[in-house]
Amino acid sequence: MSARIIHLDADCFFAAIEMRERPDLRERPIAIGGSTQARGVISTCNYPARKFGVRSAMATGQALRLCPGLILLPHQMDLYRDVSASMMAIFKDYSELIEPLSVDEAFLDVSAVAQDENRARDIAQSIRARVQAELGITVSAGVAPNKFLAKVASDWRKPDGLFQVRESEVSRFMHDLPVKVIPGVGRVTHQQLQFLGVSTCGQLQGFSREELAEHFGRFGERLYDCSRGIDHRPVKVERERKSVSVERTFAQDLVGQQSCYDQLPELWQRLQPRLARLEGNYRVSKGFVKVKFADFAQTTVERVGTEWDARALQPLLAEALGRGQQKVRLLGVGLRVTPRHQAPEPRQAGLFDN
Repeated sequence: MSARIIHLDADCFFAAIEMRERPDLRERPIAIGGSTQARGVISTCNYPARKFGVRSAMATGQALRLCPGLILLPHQMDLYRDVSASMMAIFKDYSELIEPLSVDEAFLDVSAVAQDENRARDIAQSIRARVQAELGITVSAGVAPNKFLAKVASDWRKPDGLFQVRESEVSRFMHDLPVKVIPGVGRVTHQQLQFLGVSTCGQLQGFSREELAEHFGRFGERLYDCSRGIDHRPVKVERERKSVSVERTFAQDLVGQQSCYDQLPELWQRLQPRLARLEGNYRVSKGFVKVKFADFAQTTVERVGTEWDARALQPLLAEALGRGQQKVRLLGVGLRVTPRHQAPEPRQAGLFDN
């Protein structure tokens, strides 16, 4: 029996919560993000703002130029987290097999509770209705035999939509689907596919597994499967964290090594609450420093080690700064972590180790 997977994605989540709190903003273009003085970026925006070309991850200054009437709101992360927790609690009423992807989306495997594909669709609709009634926001849903198709389906009728790809419809659905919806197909891969005369999954199906591996290496295997609507990935109930970090973009570029060093204690202090939430479940394996220069070039330096503080990160920062001649726009610090049930990474023995 094939799996029955639901992908649920809240519509413009942060903005939806702000409009719920202030209904007078519903028809006006709003965005949540940092100010232009702090070189902020847009986290999300509502659909009236998107009509002007405003998008997530866009610089706030650019968004304001595209939409002069844009209402810029600061983040209310505590509120967003509370709504997210309530939404995930609703999801858990329908299945214990939940894989959160972020605060506003998740996969559900309802194979054990949905006797057929119609029941899976009914569950998705019930979840959508409850989220709207209890939380005052909308979610879009995709229902399909696997994660890849469910994710594609949830985008099909956004916002506030529901779309299902039934098992008998997969072949027809995939034929005209643009290859750019396949996860991992970015700008470069898309250009390579276009060079091969491929723009749809149906066209991609004309290539053998071996031919795609020759052109795209290991990713060719993924292209071969996804173009046919094949995805064997299970819904993972617990996602293992690989790193924890914080970063800061500065209103004025930092000049000189010492001015960058001076930022490390504050960044390290901000990292501690996030690290504390992992205590007991993960162990530290590496420390790292991230630097983005004024020309937007970016570099990261990391080192193996278990004991870190602001001072211990200074040599990593020095090496990162040596890779560019520009002023510094952004600094970040973090730790690579591994679950305690995994063996630690092997370390080369020192010359004089016993």
